[in-house]
Amino acid sequence: MAPIATGPLNALIDARSGRGPVIVLLHGRGSDERDLFPLGPLLHPDATTVAVRAPFDAAPWGYGPGYAWYRFLGGTTPDPDTFVRGQELLDAVIDDLPERLDRRHFPLFIGGFSQGGTTALAHLLRHPGTAAGVLVFSGFLADHPSVAVNAARVGTTPIFWGHGTGDVAVPYAAAEHGWSELRNAGAALSAHAYRDMPHTISEAELGDARSWLSGVLQDDGRPSPT
Repeated sequence: MAPIATGPLNALIDARSGRGPVIVLLHGRGSDERDLFPLGPLLHPDATTVAVRAPFDAAPWGYGPGYAWYRFLGGTTPDPDTFVRGQELLDAVIDDLPERLDRRHFPLFIGGFSQGGTTALAHLLRHPGTAAGVLVFSGFLADHPSVAVNAARVGTTPIFWGHGTGDVAVPYAAAEHGWSELRNAGAALSAHAYRDMPHTISEAELGDARSWLSGVLQDDGRPSPT
């Protein structure tokens, strides 16, 4: 499937039946929208998958030939300017979805791997209640004032967060820190640690994410009542 413009960014869209949830997937740094595109139907057979290309060229920052959501400064700290700009462009994509998909009402899930997971979680904290759920695969809680964690921001939105204990790209300790912050704020967090898993998404993690999503959704595709 050829990329199309979705708001200000390119994306791949697979609308499927139009009855399931919309799952927006955000790739990691140095990759592109094709990376996570196959993940949507594996999470839900009737999902409308929207795999978005990050806005910045990764090569100038040494991240490889693909794209990045922000420039990484180290630890859990993004460059403030590119981080906010990436968030603003993602906001525009999500705002464009109802018209693009010709669906005014749908359960929206945002998920991502590595930088994409960090970006997905940040979107939730910047726009509480916009998504029906968030999936974080091997990401972290960004050290940026716009994503400070508190009860009002996390609300009751379900969060799936999986991370490998053998991850050297985003150390497992970063996940533990993020989990602690979210739990202290009362988040509806489903945290999963995968023994010795490196910086990847394993079959076990995919199965857990699929089960989590099924638990959040009712048979008619709407978020389950809390």
